[in-house]
Amino acid sequence: MLFQVAAIASLLAVAPLTWAWLHSDGHRALAEGDGWTERVPYSPTALVLGAGLYSGRPSSMLARRLDITAELYHAGKLRAVLVSGDNSRVGYDEPSAMRDYLTARGVPAGRIVLDYAGFDTWDSCLRARRVFGADRVTVITQRFHLPRAVALCRTAGLETFGVGDDSARRWPEPTYAYAARELFASAKGLADAMLGSEPVFPGPRETSLEHILTRPA
Repeated sequence: MLFQVAAIASLLAVAPLTWAWLHSDGHRALAEGDGWTERVPYSPTALVLGAGLYSGRPSSMLARRLDITAELYHAGKLRAVLVSGDNSRVGYDEPSAMRDYLTARGVPAGRIVLDYAGFDTWDSCLRARRVFGADRVTVITQRFHLPRAVALCRTAGLETFGVGDDSARRWPEPTYAYAARELFASAKGLADAMLGSEPVFPGPRETSLEHILTRPA
């Protein structure tokens, strides 16, 4: 009996990870190797998810996400960038730091839209569609987070392709710690998707992204 209970518990524990992996299969790639940008389909918008600041600047992992975004923009794979992060307290502003990092790498400020209420992956995906009117995105994150990010954005109604950085090559210890956290994060993400949870801030509607996409590049 105890063995059966343990077996069922194990299956339930890995079910969210399996859901994320299967739901994102065929819709993700890694930013590595020669010509990797050629493997990424064109999308009007990049959705870049926040990953922390240190002394007001993007963390190493977030900086890598932004470097990937800049490469895709300059390769003609994007027209606009939606940076989504946390600005819930005074003195902590992920989206503005992300914008500044991108503009320093040649992405025009006029092509960047800021979402100040991207408090988690589900909120970022849902707000990209409902608040900013996106319908097709390339979501950019790390490899350990990629299946969940793609699966949640697709569940939120976005046509989504994902690009991930294999951070284990540069930062193995934090990567393995974050990867272990995915077990719980995927469970929460699956629950949000199944329950149709509302974002912390559901609106109001913004048209800044639509204006970028309807004017000449």
